[in-house]
Amino acid sequence: MVNQLFSLIAQATGGQEKTEQAGADKSAGAEVPLGSTPADSAGGPTAPAPSDPYEYSYGDYWFPERASDFAAEVDWLFYFIFWVCVIFFAIIVAVMVGFVIKYRKRPGHMAPLPSPSHNTKLEILWSVLPSFLLVFMFVAGASGYFKQRIVPEGAYETHIEASQFNWQFTTERGDITEDLHMVVNEPFKLTMESRDVLHSWFVPAFRQKMDVVPGRYSEVWVKPTKIGIFRLYCAEYCGDGHSLMKRNVIVHESWDDFNKATIWKDEEHTPEENGQRLYKINCAGCHSIDGSVKTGPSFLGKYGSDEPLTTGAMQTVDDNYIISSILEPQKDIVEGYGPRSQMPTFKGKLSPKQIRYIIAYMKTLK
Repeated sequence: MVNQLFSLIAQATGGQEKTEQAGADKSAGAEVPLGSTPADSAGGPTAPAPSDPYEYSYGDYWFPERASDFAAEVDWLFYFIFWVCVIFFAIIVAVMVGFVIKYRKRPGHMAPLPSPSHNTKLEILWSVLPSFLLVFMFVAGASGYFKQRIVPEGAYETHIEASQFNWQFTTERGDITEDLHMVVNEPFKLTMESRDVLHSWFVPAFRQKMDVVPGRYSEVWVKPTKIGIFRLYCAEYCGDGHSLMKRNVIVHESWDDFNKATIWKDEEHTPEENGQRLYKINCAGCHSIDGSVKTGPSFLGKYGSDEPLTTGAMQTVDDNYIISSILEPQKDIVEGYGPRSQMPTFKGKLSPKQIRYIIAYMKTLK
């Protein structure tokens, strides 16, 4: 709870961008309003059409808008602790200043005035009363923590995989999406794992944060209470591309909208469209499509080009090299990205057909 409060303060006082890059278009430099639908130019799952319910709200001075069951309780506890601290600070400083003035050194008052060595009643008072406040803060914080940890029965399950520097979301049906999709006033259980280093799932509007640790599952549940698009961040430094780990949480009005946004059928799309979708889900965190340098080389104009390797040899970027790089990323590393590639292997994660889709998409990036 304390970590959540500090993270929320940092997030709120740091400001929210009115416009953000959405989906893989982040890499292309395309800007869309945060309150708008992140358009999928490949004809992929369609998020809700932009309308008043999907406009982003900045909230108040301290926090972004409240969009979950837990948000009001977290905000109330924060303000309670804040004002208790302010009141006690004012009292202590006022008494201190008064004593400094009254007992200052001045002519004719060199010897200390007689005073009692202690006051039992006063000492009990200033020890016991603050203890009641501290116990109340603990009970309120623990109560909120347990509510966030006990998942209600029937919650819809979504699996989240974090990796450098990407998020991947898998619905209960097995559909993989680039953004986290939910339905308003419905409980969602989120099971998270990391493929490499420590990450942290953080949605300020939900007032929730959960570490995503390699080698174990982390669980959290949320019941969104407002339709709209909210920002998801990684709140744990995970490498030089840490700031790129931003995604949208899209809360839909109905399950029909949810299904339309998450179900994808390859046979209904061209290979290039399928490849663009796979790029957004698996590659956008490290490879741009606008020529900018990220953790890995840009895909723009890469297909068919001759690239120098760390071994000093030249390599033509063709189908065979792309397949090899996806399945064995340590084999032939482009110069400037070694001596060891940060890319994990996608062997067993992408099928041969999916790799062909990615290649088809790369051919369009001239």
